[in-house]
Amino acid sequence: MVPPVTIVLFTALSLQGCSVLTMDRPVNDRNLELPGKWTGSGKNNEGRIVTGWIAGFGDAQMQELVREALEKNNNLKAAASRLESARQGTITGRAERFPAINISGSGSSTRRDVLSESAKYESGYALTLAASWEMDLWGRLRDLDHAARGDYQAARADFRAARLSLAANVAKAWCNIITARQRLELAEQTRDSFVSNYRITERNYKAGDETATPLSVQFGRNNVASAERNVIARKLARDNAARPLEVLLGRYPSGKLKSRNLLPRLPANVPAGLPSELLWRRPDIAAAAASLRASARRADAARKNMLPSFALTARGSDASGELNRLLADPETILWNAASSLAQSIFRGGALSAQAQRALTQNEQALHSFTDRVLEALREVESALATERSLSEQERFISVELAQAKLAEAQAGRDYSEGLIGILSIFEAQRRGVAARNAMITLRNQRLQNRIDLHLALGGDFETLPPEEQ
Repeated sequence: MVPPVTIVLFTALSLQGCSVLTMDRPVNDRNLELPGKWTGSGKNNEGRIVTGWIAGFGDAQMQELVREALEKNNNLKAAASRLESARQGTITGRAERFPAINISGSGSSTRRDVLSESAKYESGYALTLAASWEMDLWGRLRDLDHAARGDYQAARADFRAARLSLAANVAKAWCNIITARQRLELAEQTRDSFVSNYRITERNYKAGDETATPLSVQFGRNNVASAERNVIARKLARDNAARPLEVLLGRYPSGKLKSRNLLPRLPANVPAGLPSELLWRRPDIAAAAASLRASARRADAARKNMLPSFALTARGSDASGELNRLLADPETILWNAASSLAQSIFRGGALSAQAQRALTQNEQALHSFTDRVLEALREVESALATERSLSEQERFISVELAQAKLAEAQAGRDYSEGLIGILSIFEAQRRGVAARNAMITLRNQRLQNRIDLHLALGGDFETLPPEEQ
């Protein structure tokens, strides 16, 4: 029977502990309201694209490179190790809720009658079995267990984020390599054209052609030298563009990775009316939400740590070979069982400070989560706005490029008829090269931005988070 004084003490300490539970929990005073639709995605079309945004670019080699990176990338392997470490943490947290059993043994040997000729030795052995279990009356251990699970969920989301980011970076690097190759090919074509025009100009000048002046010869030489320098620079740019991708693939960055000369096709236009719920499948948002839940659980556990704890302990020891009797009679252990009631009466405010610190960390996690959501909204809206702007720019660059080609052809005809000088040919070529470079750059920008949009949305334009499916 429990003595009455123990009941009184237990009740008093419990009431004292319960008083700390009135601490204010962090409140988000800035309610975050998500838009029903992305404001930049249009109003009329609710279509979606199929799952698998990498496949949507229609580039088999890019898909193969992404698969290789997911298998061999070293940063991803490190992320997998962190995930396994977090998984082990959930086992530790869950184990705290179960009884702990320890067994230890010892042995000794003592010499008797040291001075006599017939010395005797006495040996002794002991085996101790101890068990302890904390009764989780207030749910503190449960909170810590769920906090560890939240950490694991955050780690899993971080791992998914690492995979998604790696796939996006590989795709973008692949587009950069192809773009670098296209620019090199354009530089080589431009150099060959400038060399051909310079030879014609020099030959006409030596032949006394009035349209070929010393200035036109000097401009021709200038163009050739500039074009040769540009070819060298473009070769270096092509090799440097390959090295980051080689590192992502876990290869030596030799710069020798070869690519085709055609960029992946740009998938169909972004569907209008994308649901904002897509945001919740983003791995970084899922990780932030899991961390927020884990911090809330730790805050609860820290507050409950100020309440009394009730533990059961049992200890059995067998010396001089009586272990069999001990194990055969479990009541021997039960008779050694003791209950302990622990409540920290005074620790200089340490427990209260720890509880307040945990609540503050929970509030910090809440603000971090809100900021992460707002940043995700910004990334999506910016990508949608950039998509629209680049599409409009490409329409005008297409006109610019077409006119530049017509101008080059017309300049060639006029020069052959003696209507214009060679300088006009040079100017028409310069404009044509600039237009081609602009088109190469813009098409790569559109691909890069589309990849950024998939990254911002956390996947394709269709798949909702598991809770929404």
